[in-house]
Amino acid sequence: MAMEFEKLLDETGWKLLQELQENARLSYSELGQRIGLSSTAVADRIHRLEEAGIITGYHAQLNLEKVGLPILAIIRFKGTVGQSCLRTADIARDIPEVVECYRVSGSDMLVIKAVAASVSHLETIVNQLNQYGLPTTSFVFSNSLQRRTITHQLVKRGKHDNIISQ
Repeated sequence: MAMEFEKLLDETGWKLLQELQENARLSYSELGQRIGLSSTAVADRIHRLEEAGIITGYHAQLNLEKVGLPILAIIRFKGTVGQSCLRTADIARDIPEVVECYRVSGSDMLVIKAVAASVSHLETIVNQLNQYGLPTTSFVFSNSLQRRTITHQLVKRGKHDNIISQ
């Protein structure tokens, strides 16, 4: 299986992944022109990247304010004695306003990203969760880095740093 990943993640595969991360709406023809493959070869590579679980999905990024959810909050939960991190995560998963939920190490047990139409709406969301942990809520004022493209150089940098530290 490792050999299959290595084949898929050759220089061309990484160029394709970079282009898709920057604009997943590009046609196979446009992608092919940018990376030097036919549109048929691009379609085949994308299909194999999807089947291998390397590409896990595509999405539209929304302007939350324009769709009526101007409040973005980060809610951190500290564990309490007898409370289950998994139980809190299950509750969070059932709340539609929770858009991301991470189980983390350190003093917090969960970090949740939630959207809301108003402060009172956010209060309702936090109230649904606060019986399962100790919440600390932070409002997001702005986002200086929306999403970073994962590149082959980044992966190589991580492997290089790992080798140096050993």
